[in-house]
Amino acid sequence: MKLDRRQVLAGLGGCAACATPLYTVAQTLQLGSFDITSVSDGHLVLPGSMFFDGLPQEPLQEILSKNGVSADQLKPPCNLTLLRQDDKIILFDAGAGAGFMPSAGALLDSLAAQGVAPEDITHVVFTHAHPDHLWGILDDFDDPVFPQAELMIGQAEWTYWTDPDTVTTIGEARASFAVGAARRLQAVEDQISLFNSGDEILPGILAHGTPGHTPGHMAFEIRDGTQAVMVGGDAIGNHHVAFARPDWPSGADQDPDLGAATRLRLLDHLATDDIPLMGFHLPHGGLGRVTRDGATYRFLPEDA
Repeated sequence: MKLDRRQVLAGLGGCAACATPLYTVAQTLQLGSFDITSVSDGHLVLPGSMFFDGLPQEPLQEILSKNGVSADQLKPPCNLTLLRQDDKIILFDAGAGAGFMPSAGALLDSLAAQGVAPEDITHVVFTHAHPDHLWGILDDFDDPVFPQAELMIGQAEWTYWTDPDTVTTIGEARASFAVGAARRLQAVEDQISLFNSGDEILPGILAHGTPGHTPGHMAFEIRDGTQAVMVGGDAIGNHHVAFARPDWPSGADQDPDLGAATRLRLLDHLATDDIPLMGFHLPHGGLGRVTRDGATYRFLPEDA
């Protein structure tokens, strides 16, 4: 397995008022016939309370201090996975677009830095339908950003976000997520194809059901022979608490208890089988290894 690094400079680095997307190192991975690259959509700006409320404060502060993370505000990167093989150019998730927050929505610039135009994308595969993963499928005029692409989403995720009752059952804090997802999925319905956990959705790409963050969240194992990498989406949502205490519930998950059970199962699988992880909100372009650290885990970026 050949690993190398490239830096995609697509911004001014730094984020003075968090209005300019903060671009990250793009990691590349040659996996047999697959050419895999992480591409940046910028980053989010989120209150720490979204993740940390209700957690034991003393051990939490120890974990955050060890990782240099603020308890008040987080700025997680957004790393999308671009896969090229033969005549296919596959994008995992679509980014936030222009309508979610000003620090995100940089995907098209990052793709351009890789020599890829939106019309070149043949497939967009969704881990789930939260705004930073889905809203980038439409432009400012509500036209499809990826007009030639087949848009692939899990059956359970599609059913949940297109259900008219979701907006009233998801909770007030996420009601806008439901409205935005339903509108966008309806707009691109003619491009949509559905799949289930366990399906090989494209040659060498296996869908793994990883529910909890959303009801139908999926991760994807890309495999060529004995070599593999896991596109994890938000099943493992950060590089600190999610690894040090994966059993703790996270307020970022729609079902915190199920999310914790999924996280434990996925971390064990990645560590046991030594499968690299491409994490949407993990640092250093998102690519790294999961290693055991006593009874817990650590994320080791490939460029560290």
